[in-house]
Amino acid sequence: MVETAGRITLWGVEVFVATADERSISVAARRLGASPSSVSQQLTNLETALGTTLLDRSARPMRLTPAGALFLKRAQAILNEAEQARAELALGAMSQLSRLRLGMIEDFDADVTPRLLSDLASDMQSTRFLLETGASHRLHDQLDARALDVIIAADTGASAPWMEVHALMEEPFVAAVPKGVIGRGDAAQVLRDLPLVQYTARHHMGRVITDHLARQNIRLNNRFELDSYHAIMAMVASGAGWTIITPLGFFHAQRFRAQTDLIELPFAPISRRINLTARQGVLGALPMDMATRTKHILEDMIVAPAAQSYPWLAGKLALL
Repeated sequence: MVETAGRITLWGVEVFVATADERSISVAARRLGASPSSVSQQLTNLETALGTTLLDRSARPMRLTPAGALFLKRAQAILNEAEQARAELALGAMSQLSRLRLGMIEDFDADVTPRLLSDLASDMQSTRFLLETGASHRLHDQLDARALDVIIAADTGASAPWMEVHALMEEPFVAAVPKGVIGRGDAAQVLRDLPLVQYTARHHMGRVITDHLARQNIRLNNRFELDSYHAIMAMVASGAGWTIITPLGFFHAQRFRAQTDLIELPFAPISRRINLTARQGVLGALPMDMATRTKHILEDMIVAPAAQSYPWLAGKLALL
């Protein structure tokens, strides 16, 4: 076994950056797929090679020393250069890319995600695909922390020089209501009288909805706040209330469509954008290629069928 103590290794730098991000050896180990003892040893080797202490391991949470804060900037530059070299070697032969870590919002997990992975896998036969499904704000955090290579998620307003962003689709927020309830009168008044089953404000989408209602000075009877499309739509289908949702969220819980109606939001309109985001220049033309593939899939599986079922969505649920 080659002794690496006293040497600066790329693996040691990656371990340091992950630990600096997570402020915990055990969490960094999970992120890297390594053991805590291995992470700890790599940190010790790196500190020995540099002749200084980078992390105060006695602090809870762990924190950077002044030397560690200084080295972190260099370490991030080193990893950027390594990623760039990896991309340049793969350019023209993306089929040889060994690993692709993809983050996708849960809205796509039943249809778009499997189709996209199948399409990519057919052309990238030597690539191992690692998929993370989650809320948009969490996926953005993981991309920022280098735990993911590419994400497809809602635009959260985050912006940084390293971000390569490809706009995919825009969709309006809409109202899902119990079947037949709107036929009783003015939609806005009917909804004001019904309990609102609200998407949790702990997630970005929930905060967007809450902020929009506040700006419009709209006060609703929001008795329920949930974090699952299926749970929300189940309550709407049972007649317990109505919800503000996106078409993607509504279609994601399609088993409840027969017991619900989808209508335009009878208040001021609001929409969100779905983007593909990666690190600028790291994966060459792959992000743009993935964006193009994804748009074709979205047209076939989401946009066209939605306009056919709900003609009023045509032009509102649209590719960008």
